[in-house]
Amino acid sequence: MANQKPHRLPSAAKHMRADARKRAVNRARKDKIHDAEKALNAAIAANKKDGIQELLSTCFSQLDKAAKTKVIHQNKADRKKARLFARVAKMA
Repeated sequence: MANQKPHRLPSAAKHMRADARKRAVNRARKDKIHDAEKALNAAIAANKKDGIQELLSTCFSQLDKAAKTKVIHQNKADRKKARLFARVAKMA
């Protein structure tokens, strides 16, 4: 059995199915982060001060959720939050 290809074993096939589901969930979480950052960056570029706190809060929330579920590392989330906050603070 050790010489068989990994995908031929039933447990390996189960792992591959689970990995595909996890990959889809992680991809969706990263897409949400990307969309939130994109909206915030567009507001910063347009110098729109109204609603910027809401967008910043959304970004922070998405980053925290991703870090909590280990989609991204906690330090990466903290670093992104600090940089986004600094850009918003520079506007004021």
